[in-house]
Amino acid sequence: MKEKRINLWNEAGKAGLVLGTISILYMIITLFTGKIAGSGIKAILIGTLNFALWAGKLVLCIWLMRFFLLKFSKSNPSADNNKVFRFGMLVALLSALLYSAFYLVYILYIDPNSMAEAFDLAIQQYSASLDAQSLEALENIKSDMPTISFFAQLIWSWLFGTILSAIFSRKIPSDKNNPFTPEEQ
Repeated sequence: MKEKRINLWNEAGKAGLVLGTISILYMIITLFTGKIAGSGIKAILIGTLNFALWAGKLVLCIWLMRFFLLKFSKSNPSADNNKVFRFGMLVALLSALLYSAFYLVYILYIDPNSMAEAFDLAIQQYSASLDAQSLEALENIKSDMPTISFFAQLIWSWLFGTILSAIFSRKIPSDKNNPFTPEEQ
């Protein structure tokens, strides 16, 4: 039993590493394209490229999640829909943890000014409609934003992967749910 559990974590870790790495690569590419984007036609082309990259990343991650769930189901013949779903949830959690950790490192160490600049811009835009207490509360939240962003990314990514796992795991071991297939002795 312990060996099966370790195997489950190993398989989920490998799948999570692949999915998390794809999301990290997408983030790095869009950060670089955002730095070279200027104005005019160049900005439109970069925006179109970023949208195409996002769509490609989304489709690839969805396809890979299904691929990993199918692979897990085939390598574990006793796995039913529930076990495949739990495997998908574990993959989603590990890939979300990897991506969120990279995002936290980016905010804290690679470009720490990005969060402060975004916060200052938001405060400038809403300063006319907010009172002094609200502005002070926003300033107090500023130092906690890396932590809040980490957990928001973690929850969002894990939730998305869990929903994908729930959708795909319903049909993956399809022959196990078919009452007309002969049972093995």
